[in-house]
Amino acid sequence: MDQTRAHGSIQMLLSAEHEAQRIVADARNLKLARLRQAKEEADREVANYRAQMEAEYKKSLSESSGSSDSTVKRLEVETEAKIKSLKETGGKVSPEVVKMLLKHIIVVKC
Repeated sequence: MDQTRAHGSIQMLLSAEHEAQRIVADARNLKLARLRQAKEEADREVANYRAQMEAEYKKSLSESSGSSDSTVKRLEVETEAKIKSLKETGGKVSPEVVKMLLKHIIVVKC
């Protein structure tokens, strides 16, 4: 009987060991599944953040290029105004400059 009892005890120990291995394997599989899920969530968050940052960058880029277009237009208007002002001033002074040059040319020749 001792042998039968010992054999039964060994069988109980073996079944307990198999059950423990199954529990450990299940826990390991659950842990791996959670890690995969966490990685997928992190990848989605990274992709969303990247898309958001790229959108902000493109927006700021378009705003700055838009402001450079407006700066170019403003500078063109200012340049045209200065050219017009210089032509008006040159037109007013031109007859006097011509008289002065003619006077000096006539004086040198005489």
